[in-house]
Amino acid sequence: MDPLSTLWETFFDWDSMRAALPEMLTVGLPNTLILAVSAALLGSVLGMLLAIAGISRTRWLRWPARVYTDVFRGLPAAATILLIGVGLAPLGMQVWGPNPYPLGILALSLIAAAYIGEIFRSGIQSVEAAQLEGARALGFSWGEAMRLVIIPQGIRRVLPAWVNQLIALIKDSSLVYFLGLVASQRELFRIGQDYAATTGNESALLLAGLFYLTLTVPLTHVVNWIDRRLRHGRPATAPVGDSDDLDPVLPDPRGGTPR
Repeated sequence: MDPLSTLWETFFDWDSMRAALPEMLTVGLPNTLILAVSAALLGSVLGMLLAIAGISRTRWLRWPARVYTDVFRGLPAAATILLIGVGLAPLGMQVWGPNPYPLGILALSLIAAAYIGEIFRSGIQSVEAAQLEGARALGFSWGEAMRLVIIPQGIRRVLPAWVNQLIALIKDSSLVYFLGLVASQRELFRIGQDYAATTGNESALLLAGLFYLTLTVPLTHVVNWIDRRLRHGRPATAPVGDSDDLDPVLPDPRGGTPR
């Protein structure tokens, strides 16, 4: 058979895509968003704590933060999910029953915290030291200066990188299927995988990939837009009714009065 025909029949079977589409919309997409958004929120909180500990002058805070970051950035995401999901499964069974989502969200959050912590730390440290000195001179304590002056500016500078991490979380959420999911808990990739195994056709997996693109490509453009706004600011606009005042006064080439 022609290789192009084989490729088309394997990945572009519209009937297989049409059969998987309703379940991906009603089950897979909501579960993927729950995993990614929950992990992003929890990971951001843990990441901020890591960032503050990482810039602390107290080594008992700084060194554990560095070790944590190195470990969770160095481990493969699949290994971390298996370590948390399988290692803490007995505890999870006692607390919330046979639901792997809390442990999956915890594992994704721990991974995200290591990256987000470094993002926040770099943003905070990029703020000029004079900002902190000025805040202290105005009577702010060190904690108030960090909370009200330094940290908000640092977060604003790294918003594009934070959104990039959210994009990575959306894709990493597909690894939660390692923990075993019942039908109502499956995310996009798992649904596509199940349809592929049932029909012997990979078109449902391609459809899952299109869903991931639909989620991540707009976020990529949001990152670019945020980056442009932060670098260039809002475009200057002339006040209404003042346009005549901005026109230059040109001399009359015939030697008359200026026009």
